[in-house]
Parts: sequence; structure tokens; C-alpha cells
Amino acid sequence: MPWPIAQRSRNVGIYVTLAVIALGVSGWQWGEHRRFKQTSAQALINRGRDITSTLGIVVSSQRRVGNLVAKDRIESVLQGLIHPGELESIAILGATGETIASAGRPVGLTPEMVQGRGVYWRERELTLMNLMDLGGVGGAPEGDPRTTTLVVSSAQMGKALRPALRAAGGQRPAEGRPPGQATDGTSPGAGRPPRVPFSRPSWMSEEEYDTLIRKQGVHSLVISLSTDEMRQAVRNDFWLRSLISVLASGAALISGLAWRNVSRNSELQIRLVKAGEMNSHLAQMNFAAAGLAHETRNPLNLIRGLAQMIAMQAATAPKLREHASAIIEEADRVTVQLNEFIDYSKPREAHPAPVDVARLVTDVIRTLMPDIEDKQIRIQPPAQPFAVEADEQLFRQALFNLLLNAVQAVDPGGTVEVRCALASDGSATIEIADDGPGVPEAERTNIFKPYVTMRPKGVGLGLAIVHQIVAAHRWEIACLAREPRGALFRIRHVKPVSLRHES
Repeated sequence: MPWPIAQRSRNVGIYVTLAVIALGVSGWQWGEHRRFKQTSAQALINRGRDITSTLGIVVSSQRRVGNLVAKDRIESVLQGLIHPGELESIAILGATGETIASAGRPVGLTPEMVQGRGVYWRERELTLMNLMDLGGVGGAPEGDPRTTTLVVSSAQMGKALRPALRAAGGQRPAEGRPPGQATDGTSPGAGRPPRVPFSRPSWMSEEEYDTLIRKQGVHSLVISLSTDEMRQAVRNDFWLRSLISVLASGAALISGLAWRNVSRNSELQIRLVKAGEMNSHLAQMNFAAAGLAHETRNPLNLIRGLAQMIAMQAATAPKLREHASAIIEEADRVTVQLNEFIDYSKPREAHPAPVDVARLVTDVIRTLMPDIEDKQIRIQPPAQPFAVEADEQLFRQALFNLLLNAVQAVDPGGTVEVRCALASDGSATIEIADDGPGVPEAERTNIFKPYVTMRPKGVGLGLAIVHQIVAAHRWEIACLAREPRGALFRIRHVKPVSLRHES
């Protein structure tokens, strides 16, 4: 399997593994959160059941005469157990579902809740309904409905206490102390009358007593617990596990990006090695091509010399003289191409020093004077001395190619201008502008590539050499449009220097 395909398959496997791990952690945390929610709900239910069991003992302990409990007394005790935010309400129900005693805020009971019994979840509270088994009273037969604790009013309780008072010698039990216990804390065996056993009150008929059992007999207990604390705990657990899931996903994502970077670095290193080998091979080919071009110039010079001799000796043969002239012209054209190729293949290494741009432009204009006079072109060099830091020989060659390109582009009688200026960042800018046909926008980047030319007989290496020289100086060059007509070559980021004048 080729290396890129194998590496790609390995990357996909790593990414899939990291994704599976992230999803697994998220699923695990979600399952743990659901388990925590269920456990919290069950813990609140168990707590409510413990409370109802305790309340059953409390209600049973309040019986004073047989199975009778005063309503105001039991409600006072239940009210003391109410704790807002935890235990919100308590209600004692009869067999018919009617509330016979309550404490706290009212419990909203529905017929379904009364008939169904059990656990009911509301928006912000938990309602529990439990049957109350308070045990027998006074040795009554097991299963007798009259063993049920009865919650009665104070008046009914007073009537029921009269027999007990007569049995105790007319003495009323002390407030806050059960009947049959002495004021000194002694037991019933110390001379106090025992608690009155189960019996129907003498002032009440059997039918009235059975009706009282059905209406006011304790049958079940309802409590409402606040779920705010549980909901807050569940919410905190949700955010904690969500944070863990996000961190796991983030870790997987970061690991994936890190692996991708490592993979890309490895791939780039391999590409760099291959590019280095290719560059070495190209350098060798370039050196061989430059040597071949150099060696080709000698035979061309010999061919050109022989063609010149033929042309001079064939004065009486116009046809032969014409062929000899064509050979000379073609040899000159090939020689120019070879010279430019050899020049392009040379390595560029700049050795900067202060250079006067105006003086250098004047020297280049003097070299191009035959072409300038032939086309009657006007060239405007910089008006004032302007010094920059550059390699003089390389900079001269770049200016020569740019000015030659402009001279060849403009029409007879055209104008070429060289400008120097300081930019806002303190660097210098050098511009060569002409009023020729200009360069199409689509070709303004390509013209700096080798063998790209806008002239039919052009070689296409002049501007490529300029680009090499500019890059060697770490400058920038761009071809722009000149208004209203022409081309503008701008060299930027040139370092300006001051000239030293010797006295």
C-alpha cells in the first residue's frame, strides 16, 4: 500500500477511535446522571416513608382515652413538624378520603390520588400516601374496625373524659401529662388510675359510634415533601457530568488536531526531503544546462564569423548574401537567448552598499542611448540624488532590464520616467513608468515567470531576472496600470540611506 494511502487509513482509524472514546464518555456520564436522578428520587421517597412511619407513632402516642385523639392537640403536634422547604404539609385522611386533621399548607388531593394511594410527583413537590397501622387499643379483637384511632373535637373529647375523671376520683389529668401518670412522675402503679381501655363512650349510641369511626377514624396519612433540594442536586450533577462530557470531547478534538499536525509534519518532512533531492537534481541540471549554453556560444560565434565571410565574398551573388545575412541574424538571436539563460541560471547573492539611484539610472540610460535615439524616446531620471542600500551590480542589471523593457514597449516619441520616494513606513519606493500599451491585468503576475513575454521576438527572461534580483534583496516588485495609459513597475521595501559627500 502506498505511504499516503496507508497514512490516510491510519488517520481515519485514529479519528474514529477518538470519536468513539468521546461518545463513550458522554454516554457513560449520561447513564450515571440518570442513575443519580433515580437514586435521588428513591432516597426522597424512602425519607417520606420514614416520616410517615414516625408520624404514625406520633399519632398513636397522642391517644388519651381509649382510641380518641383531640383534633386541636394532634394538629398542634403536626404543625410543629412542618418545616418549609422540606416537609411542606401533613394531612390525616379518613376511610372516605376526607381530611380529618392537617398541618402546613393544604394538600391538593384529587379523586385519583385518594383512590390510588402511593407516590405522586408534582412540579416542585412529592406527595406520599400511606395507610396507617396504629395497632389495637385496650385488647380489642384483632381486625375490629373500632380499634382505629379517632380524631375528635375538644367537645367530644371532653365528653369522653368524664368516665375517666369519675374513675380517677374526679381528678382531671394535668395539662401536657397523659392520664394515669402522677404529677411526681411516678407510674400508674403508684396509686394513679390507669389509661381508660377501649370502650364506646356512654353518651354515644352504637350507631353514632360506628358513624364516627367511618368519618373520623384515621385511615391514611398524606405528606408533601419539597423537591427543591433534590432538583438542585440533580441539576448540579447534570452540569458536572455535562462538563466532563465537554472536556472529554474537547480532549478528543485536541488529540485529533495534534495527531493531524504530527501526521502533516511527518508528511511535510518527507516532502521536504524529496524537494531537497529534486532541488539538488535541478541544480545539477541547471549547472549542466548553463555549461551547455556556454559551450554552445563558441560554435555560434564560429558560424556567425563564417557567415560574415560568405556575405563579404558573395558581393556578386545577392541570393547567397541574403542567406548569409539570415544566418548572422539567427546566430545573434540565439546568442542573446543563451546569454540571458546563462545570466538567469547564475545564483543571486546580494552584497548591499549605498548606491545613488539617479547616478545608476544615468549610466544605464547612457548604455541604452542607441535604442533611445532610434525611437526618439524621452527618459526622465530622478531629479535629485537618492541613495538606497543595494548590490550595485545586481541593481544595475535590474534597472537595465526594466528600462530596456520600457524602451521596447513604448511607441516612437514615448516617455519613460524613473521616480524615487519615501513611503509612510520609512522605506523607499522606486518606480519605472512608461506610456506604452501597458500589461493586461491577467498577465501582471505571470510576466515575472521565465519565458513569459508580451513581445513576439522576446525571450521572456528579462523580468524573471529582475524578480530574482529583487528577491535576493528581500524587496517586492509589482506590475501596475499607469493612468491614463502605460505600465508601472514598483519596487517596494527598499532601505534608504544618506550619501556621504567628500570635501
